[in-house]
Amino acid sequence: MNALDEAWRLTHLGRLLGEATRRFDERVLHLMAHDINVPLALSNLAARAQVSAAHIHITRHLELQGTRLTDLAQRAGMSKQAMGDLVDQCEAWGLVTREADPRDARVRVVKFTPTGLAWLQAFKDAVAQAEQEFRAEVGGDVATVVAIGLEAYAGAA
Repeated sequence: MNALDEAWRLTHLGRLLGEATRRFDERVLHLMAHDINVPLALSNLAARAQVSAAHIHITRHLELQGTRLTDLAQRAGMSKQAMGDLVDQCEAWGLVTREADPRDARVRVVKFTPTGLAWLQAFKDAVAQAEQEFRAEVGGDVATVVAIGLEAYAGAA
């Protein structure tokens, strides 16, 4: 294999998707760090890059009525232990709490706190703005095709 054959490593679909996801998540976190509705302590954590894309997994996958840790980890594609560490951090920051599961008192569910719900709203607003910026940068038609293609690809898994 010669040097000319290595260009594929920089331009294959998986790498492009990964780079696009990283850029999108960084933009969302930046917007959240500068959202006046986000509690100052959380805004400061986001601004200092203490909140990462991994923490966004909780925001993306936690149901409003609460979610068991094992289900949360599975949805995020993470180990239960790694998700537990993220939940511990988010609990220390006041975003989530652990409560007894009403269906099984031996099990705990992770739930948003009022601060966590404010964080979730900021996440929703930041995602909407980042999507608008994406549309403006690549054009509405391209953005629509990308969204349809990604939905089809993700649904095929």
